[in-house]
Amino acid sequence: MLTAKTLLKASLGLGSFLKAPMVEAQPRAVSAPPPVMVPIRSIGPRERERIARHLLDLTPHDRYLRFGYAAADEQVLRYVESLDFDRDELFGIYNRRLDLIAMAHVAYAPDDQHSDCAEFGVSVSAHARGRGYGARLFERAVVAARNEGVGMLFIHALSENAAMLKIARNAGATVVRSGSESEAHLQLPTATFDSRMSEIALEHYAAVDFALKSRAKQFWAFLGSLQEVRSGMREARSKSAP
Repeated sequence: MLTAKTLLKASLGLGSFLKAPMVEAQPRAVSAPPPVMVPIRSIGPRERERIARHLLDLTPHDRYLRFGYAAADEQVLRYVESLDFDRDELFGIYNRRLDLIAMAHVAYAPDDQHSDCAEFGVSVSAHARGRGYGARLFERAVVAARNEGVGMLFIHALSENAAMLKIARNAGATVVRSGSESEAHLQLPTATFDSRMSEIALEHYAAVDFALKSRAKQFWAFLGSLQEVRSGMREARSKSAP
């Protein structure tokens, strides 16, 4: 049986995934610290409620940056309901309570349009900012899009969305500003054996992480229920005592 460790060793390209594999970085005077590997899990249609909860928790300004307009609750819910999980890909980062704290949406072009293009969108909960989750999700999206045969990844963002544009520039994307909006595009290399093995390893790693968090959550819930029973028994005994 293949373990996460075996798959990670088999994937020669996994390290390059963590370092934005598509473009050579410009030389820097001071080397940046190595990026932290974050479990990023594929999101399926059964998790629409989690997606909605994550997006509805965003502040009005964060919604404005994510969607390009001040999205009301009804508009957010319509977006969630319209997600096409058969065509597009969604990825998420979860905390220990299995709350979705960061999410990426890779929207592939419809069949009647250019099939070698895709668009990237991301959102990160306010309390999870500053951990590099946006960059990790972008790199994960690049691997997925590359393996799907995408040659160009686009990012449409408001020009004031400095965090998103910084992620794009750091990955080597070309950013073109047009007034209040900006568009970044990144040329992707063709898929290789290493890139495909990287995706398999990353999926397995995220699946194991999610399973462990699920079991831990169940354990703590069970422990909490036992404590409630014990507390109830003590209270009953104290009331029945003469």
